[in-house]
Amino acid sequence: MTAIILATFNARYQHPALGLRYLQANLGAARADANLLEFDLQTPPLDAAEQILARQPRIVGLGVYIWNVRLIAELLAILRRVRPELLLVVGGPEMGSAAETQPLAAAADYVLCGEADLALGDLCRKLLADSRPSERIIRVPPPDLAQLELPYELYTDKDLQHRLVYVEASRGCPFGCEYCLSSSNPGVRRFPLKTILPAFDRLLARGARRFKFVDRTFNLDLDFGRAILEFWYARQRPGLEVHFELVPDRLTDDWLALLGRAPPGLLRLEVGVQTFDAAVAARVGRRQDPDRVTAALRALRTQTPARLHADLIAGLPGETLAGLAAGFDRLVRLQPHEIQVGLLKHLRGTALGRHDEEWGMVYTPQPPYELLHNRLLDFVTLQGVRRFARFWESLYNSGHFLETLPRLWAEAGASPFAEFSRLSDWLWARWGRCHALPLVTLTEGLFLYLTEVRGLDKKELASVLLRDYTRDARREIPGFLRPDR
Repeated sequence: MTAIILATFNARYQHPALGLRYLQANLGAARADANLLEFDLQTPPLDAAEQILARQPRIVGLGVYIWNVRLIAELLAILRRVRPELLLVVGGPEMGSAAETQPLAAAADYVLCGEADLALGDLCRKLLADSRPSERIIRVPPPDLAQLELPYELYTDKDLQHRLVYVEASRGCPFGCEYCLSSSNPGVRRFPLKTILPAFDRLLARGARRFKFVDRTFNLDLDFGRAILEFWYARQRPGLEVHFELVPDRLTDDWLALLGRAPPGLLRLEVGVQTFDAAVAARVGRRQDPDRVTAALRALRTQTPARLHADLIAGLPGETLAGLAAGFDRLVRLQPHEIQVGLLKHLRGTALGRHDEEWGMVYTPQPPYELLHNRLLDFVTLQGVRRFARFWESLYNSGHFLETLPRLWAEAGASPFAEFSRLSDWLWARWGRCHALPLVTLTEGLFLYLTEVRGLDKKELASVLLRDYTRDARREIPGFLRPDR
């Protein structure tokens, strides 16, 4: 029997729930009588309920995220019917400032809005003492990070061996990008270095090798950032990877010099570009200089050994398809290792809705709240962008076609966006899907398109594709790539 169960559905197995671990670590005296259960999106809510109820808890706390709302709703309904007396508490990013409009709020006994690291422990102590607060929706002020118990010891050895290890050095963001949840609570708070660095050291000693910092913007305070990076530089070892998010036009020469000293293979940097149109960026509260962004990406690519992941958002108010294409082409020529094209989402609690009337913004009513159409981009166009993004993920971001794919836009003046869009449309017409495609199927599709549609020489292309296909030590050669074909 366990008094408290903390549970959620993670987006993927390799992504552990850092938030639940913070909650468990800060339960105080109740921590000893609490267990954490993690499920993934393939877990049926009935099975999740069975595992939870088998521990006979009095309180169940559920973490609600954009990717698991439907599953949490089903789980809540099952738990309520099977154990009506069970106390159900929900929290997480989906239960923010607009919690009253979230149907899940009515299904739970209590809703915690905000960073509930300490607030959940206080609520649980009252509930276990049969002292139920009268307010169901509890708004929580940001806690003092120095007062928090760090959660990293709650990662199991299996977690450290098989999953990303989420860590953080700060919370909050100084910017006001209206599509981001951080815009609702501006400002940055930092954890004391004297507590987080020894905690990271203990994770390393236990065998952790893949760390992802969830900080919104790492390159703000140079001295703070230098202390963290020097920590990792001094502990470089085989397999160690550390992931940070950067804002490109805040990249100073000092930051660049610091990042340039990284050991090869250590750093993965996620660079939020979103758009190269300064007017579009300013419209949603993201003020950045496109030329500075370009210079920063070029410098990161040429002067540091970091692996770069760059983000673009399709559908921002006022950006046309031509504007998105121009930004994408600009980014391709800067050669980051990965480019993610995501459709705009209207997250609960953000100010993005103020553009709805002027720009005709219409979103899906259910998570992930993605844009369906606006005044400049119709539904069919955005469907094409969705497919484009998925095929790009499989063909470019996967790294499987490093030599072959650039041949699409090798001709002078060719637009990578236009050329890949044509490929995406052709593949969609051929397969009718853009997911769950084996590598050999993708390889054959690319071969057929480049030879039959684009007219490239079959023998020469087969040689190039074969080098790409066998780069990861694959031995079996598909028939269409055999030299004697």
